[in-house]
Amino acid sequence: MDISNKNAQEEVKRVLDFLWENRGRKIILGQHTQTMEQAELAYIREVTGELPALCGFELLAYSPNIRYKECGEACLKEVYEAENTLKKAWEWAKMGGLITFTWHWFSPLFGKDKSFFTENTDFSAELATTQGTPEYYAFLSDMDYMAGLLKPFCDAHIPILWRPFHENEGAWFWWGNCKKDVVRKLYQLMYDRYVNHFKLNNLIWVFNSTNIECYPGDDAADIISRDLYPKAHCHTDLAKEFRELLVITKAEKPYAVAEIGTIPDVEAVIQNHIPWSYYMTWSNEFGRTDHYTSKEELKKAYSFENAVTLSRLPKFYSVR
Repeated sequence: MDISNKNAQEEVKRVLDFLWENRGRKIILGQHTQTMEQAELAYIREVTGELPALCGFELLAYSPNIRYKECGEACLKEVYEAENTLKKAWEWAKMGGLITFTWHWFSPLFGKDKSFFTENTDFSAELATTQGTPEYYAFLSDMDYMAGLLKPFCDAHIPILWRPFHENEGAWFWWGNCKKDVVRKLYQLMYDRYVNHFKLNNLIWVFNSTNIECYPGDDAADIISRDLYPKAHCHTDLAKEFRELLVITKAEKPYAVAEIGTIPDVEAVIQNHIPWSYYMTWSNEFGRTDHYTSKEELKKAYSFENAVTLSRLPKFYSVR
């Protein structure tokens, strides 16, 4: 497979090579966290005696345009609980685990409360792609600020699974509330700025959508992914959901479930050779209770020999 960034760090190549070589043979288990407490990891360890190989971290609290005076109680709670989560990402890096970031991006301009939601902002994604507009400069400013937070990981050669503008097939986030060619332009603007201007050569670019019109092109995506929320305790190999992604590109790319509520049937995924490279369970009730996945099913997943947990993960990098 080809890597989108020809200057990608060796650590990035190692991760992508592992994903490609093990497609249909192994699957990496992941868990999203969004607080400093990381109750999801404690729950998994208590139930299974293991930890996931991939940990997700929430960057919403790092959005530069959080309008605190116009935030409700639930919004403020979410922001305060997610503050300083990058410190946890560094701790995870020292353990050698894989990292992925999710950015519920508060709108760069305007907005109230949880302004990453379309209903809470008048920010125009289309104007954000139009040079010379206030929206464009605000968009650029936020991007550059985030690039500064990502740079230390690049300097340390820590590969990051970077999933910008997630779930862009829908209109619930401001970056999806537009014509789909605009979504593509948003992604391409970020890719160009992060790769060519900031030289963030540690990023593994994860496209997250079921809509081909949003696809930025094979030269700007390393992994094709989607988010899924099956019914509680409904565990399958997600074969149908995998086939639905094949329309995105004919290029050879790894595929992933970037978010999921109820975990897949890990054994069935491997036995049926469905080439999901990884999945990441979402946080809160999805990841730290048995409301969607029973303890027995969680143990089964983490004990399966072809499931890659932290203890079974190769060393792709080291933190000095």
